[in-house]
Amino acid sequence: MGLMDLLSSEGRSKRSLQKHVARAKNKDSQSVDRFASLEALRDDGSLEAVAGLLGRFTIRYDKSIEDEQEKEWVHSELCKFGAKILPEVERHLRSAASISWGLKVLHDVAKSDEAWPILERLCEQNDNTYVRDPSKKIQLVHHLGDLEDQRAARALVPYLDDVDEGVRFTVVEGLIRHKHKESSREPLLRLLASEKEESRRIKKAIVEGFADLGWEADLTVEKWVTDLMPGAKLDNHQRIKRK
Repeated sequence: MGLMDLLSSEGRSKRSLQKHVARAKNKDSQSVDRFASLEALRDDGSLEAVAGLLGRFTIRYDKSIEDEQEKEWVHSELCKFGAKILPEVERHLRSAASISWGLKVLHDVAKSDEAWPILERLCEQNDNTYVRDPSKKIQLVHHLGDLEDQRAARALVPYLDDVDEGVRFTVVEGLIRHKHKESSREPLLRLLASEKEESRRIKKAIVEGFADLGWEADLTVEKWVTDLMPGAKLDNHQRIKRK
């Protein structure tokens, strides 16, 4: 095979890969055609192909059942590649508008100490400042709330000051799930006592969380306890007791 033949072969292969990458995230393609491209990318296994597979998570197919099945398949196949795909996973997480599936891949292919630096950088990129669309940030803080890692609880605390109510509520739920009293108790009490916090569902989630966990509150939040949990009161140890 001569040089021109080799170059031509490589060119065709490159164009074929690009075609599959494009079709894998084309929601207007037929499902059977898109799935064939996903299989081709899986078989190729290059970093460009991995990026193409991750790209499938960025679209939503009109047929919800098939959409979910395709994403489940892509998640499963990506996990078989292991930690070697982490650079592409991080690129996806930083650039994609929706990251819930990418975060699942990260969780399943990386050890905790491999995943954490990526999550830290993602938090730095998506901090508690204003964004027009907070959905990506909500997905991130929801993931942090589900991790069994005390570092995640500490990383969530700054988001209690986020402008978006949905972000703050998701963070409160995550901190309650973490049960990490040392990092969470005082920030949650400050938010509960704050007159600037106008969301009753956030304050109610904090009150109920403290009652469930048996954490000490204080008299500065007593009015919220009686307002949001009728019949409840603070005992002699400042714990919230339901009626």
